[in-house]
Amino acid sequence: MQRILGLFNFLFFSKRTQEKSAIWTLRALASISIFTTISILVTLIYQSVIFFNEVPIWDFLLGTKWTPLFKPQSFGVLPLVAGTLIVTVIASIVAIIFGLSSAIFLSEYAPENIRKVIKPILEILAGIPTVVYGYFALTVITPVIMNIFPDVIIFNALSAGLVMGIMITPMVSTISEDALISVPQSLRDAAYALGARKYEVSFKVVFPAALSGITASIILGLSRAIGETMIVTIAAGATPRFTFNPLESVQAMTAYIVQLSLGEAPHGSLEYNTIFSVGLLLFVMTLLMNIFGRWISKKFTQNYTI
Repeated sequence: MQRILGLFNFLFFSKRTQEKSAIWTLRALASISIFTTISILVTLIYQSVIFFNEVPIWDFLLGTKWTPLFKPQSFGVLPLVAGTLIVTVIASIVAIIFGLSSAIFLSEYAPENIRKVIKPILEILAGIPTVVYGYFALTVITPVIMNIFPDVIIFNALSAGLVMGIMITPMVSTISEDALISVPQSLRDAAYALGARKYEVSFKVVFPAALSGITASIILGLSRAIGETMIVTIAAGATPRFTFNPLESVQAMTAYIVQLSLGEAPHGSLEYNTIFSVGLLLFVMTLLMNIFGRWISKKFTQNYTI
């Protein structure tokens, strides 16, 4: 009996067995994520191939008119791409200005007691549902814009972009602050020893040293903005127009997917398969942006010795 218990303890409680079990468990969990991503990609490609068998891919990528639900049908996706990009650009400008400013303030200027108050407030913004942001844009931001620009209509890209920028500001701020704080204190001390001022230390020493992390935060924020659905669906409108005027109503790629997913097109039809072609293009755009972000991060990554 003692030999059996000893064998049981050796098999299940030895450090080597526990280590192998942990490795295989983590490997299995990581494989689930990879399998899910591959499954999504295969589904998008399969349905998109069916769509491109009927619609030439160049007509899809270069066309400037998007009317798949009306006669005559046109499948040029550029109006959806333009709507997505204009909202994303506005959001990125807002997020970069406020996110980086708050990150530099919290890491370099703010006392500890103020940092403990401001940082949780920023984290609360990240937890607000996006549908709330959408109605906030429609009921609060849009009337302000209409007072400034009387000719603007209630659904416009500017309102959606501004609120989306507020939404991704906590992401940019938090990751950038972590990158700034991780810069060795010895670099700051060396700059102060050479007579540099606080402003010079913050923007000429600390900021360049943390540039890879800051770039990563901006790329993640942009990827989040490109894939956002509810804000653009509620506030930007549903007019696929090839324009870069932020005061006009536009339709983003995600908003179109939501619109058609509500049952306006029969399953398996050409109109229904546009969901997957637009989704595949959105996937490629996000993937290229992440690859570019990783390249930028590696390019500006530097090793600092404490």
